[in-house]
Amino acid sequence: MENKKETFEYTYSAKRQEEIEKIRKKYMPKEEDKMELLRKLDRDVTKPGSIWSLAIGIIGCLLLGVGMCCTMVWAESFFVLGIIVGILGMVIMGTAYPVYVKVTKRQREKLAPQILALTEELSK
Repeated sequence: MENKKETFEYTYSAKRQEEIEKIRKKYMPKEEDKMELLRKLDRDVTKPGSIWSLAIGIIGCLLLGVGMCCTMVWAESFFVLGIIVGILGMVIMGTAYPVYVKVTKRQREKLAPQILALTEELSK
């Protein structure tokens, strides 16, 4: 008769399992999650408007800066031109928000059927 001790050792580490799962998810094929698709569509509504309004605002700000330079640095020769360019820059900056609203409204109308259908499907 042999005296064999049969033992079972088990160690569980939640952090280790979590790390393994993270790595595993990177290499798994992406499944189309409807909630994630809904979030993506919602982000897609405001993204183009934000890009356009930022671009317009930056251009207007740069023009305002050029106008200020003309009036303060080269005042003897470009003062009037600096005022005109500065006012033009302020007007362009002022159009950034209305452009954002208009582009976002157009995107919202374009994506509304998809978003509404998806929300209806997820609500069931």
